[in-house]
Amino acid sequence: MMEHPNPDKPLWLRVLQFPLIRLVLLGPLLFLMMGISNGFWEVKFADSPLIGIAMAALMAALGFALYIAFVKLIEQRPVNELALPMMGCELGMGMLAGAGLYTLCVLVLMALGVYRIEGINPLALLLPSVAMALSSGVFEELLHRGTIFRNVEELLGSWIALLASALFFGFRHLSNADGNIVGALAITIEAGLLLAAAYLLTRRLWLSIGFHIAWNFTQSGIFSGSVSGAFEQPGLFKATIEGPEWLTGGKFGMEATIVGLLICTTAGLAMLVMAIRRGNIVPPFWRRAS
Repeated sequence: MMEHPNPDKPLWLRVLQFPLIRLVLLGPLLFLMMGISNGFWEVKFADSPLIGIAMAALMAALGFALYIAFVKLIEQRPVNELALPMMGCELGMGMLAGAGLYTLCVLVLMALGVYRIEGINPLALLLPSVAMALSSGVFEELLHRGTIFRNVEELLGSWIALLASALFFGFRHLSNADGNIVGALAITIEAGLLLAAAYLLTRRLWLSIGFHIAWNFTQSGIFSGSVSGAFEQPGLFKATIEGPEWLTGGKFGMEATIVGLLICTTAGLAMLVMAIRRGNIVPPFWRRAS
C-alpha cells in the first residue's frame, strides 16, 4: 500500500521513495546485473557448465542482496515479498507448477503427433540449462514483478501494474536472437498474467520465481525446447518437433504455441481469481484517497 508522506523525512528521501523514482533507480541496476550474469554462463563459461552454474548462483545472490538493501535503505520497510518463512513452500510449489505445466503442454503436443521422443542424451547436457534457468528466473522476477509490478501497483493499482509489467516482460523478448512479435504477444498474455497472478496471490515473489526457474529448465534441460527464442540446445530427451508453427512455436518455442497460450493463460486466470477472492487487488491511489 502507498504510505502517506512523512514530513519528518528529508525531501531527498521522500523523492527517492516515490514509486516511479524507485522503479527508475532499481530497475536498470537489476537489468545490468542480469546482463552480467548471462554473460558469465552464456559466454565466458560456456564450456565449463559447473562454473557457469556457480556464477549464476553467485549473481542471483548478489541480485537478492541488492534488492533487499534497496528496500531497507530507500523504502525503509521490511522486505515482505521475500519473507523467508514461506520461501521453501512457495518456491517448491512454484517449481512443481512450472515443471508440471510445461510437461502438460508437451503431453498435448505428443498426443497431436507434434512432439516425439527419439532417445536419451547424456545427463551432462542438463547442466547449461540450470545456469540459464536460475539466472532468468531470479533476475526477471526481481525486475518484472518485484520492481515494475510492485512500484506501478503502489501508484496506479493492480490492474494497470499487471498490464504494464506484462507488456514490458513480453515485448522485452523481442530482443532475443529468435524473438518475434507472435512470441512477444503470447508471453505478454500467458506469462505476464500468470507470473503477476502468482505474486498477487501470495504477495511474495517465491511462487513466481519457482515457476519461472522450473519452466525454463524443463523446457530446455528436459525436453530440448527453445526458451523464448533466446536459448536452444539439446536437453535430456532427443526430440523431434514437427508441425505447423502455431503448434511448434518455431524457433521461439512453446510460449508461441496455441497450446502454451491456452494452458498457461487458464492457470493464470485461475490464480488471479483466487487473488481477487483473497482481497489482494490494490486500487489506484486516487480511489484509495477517496
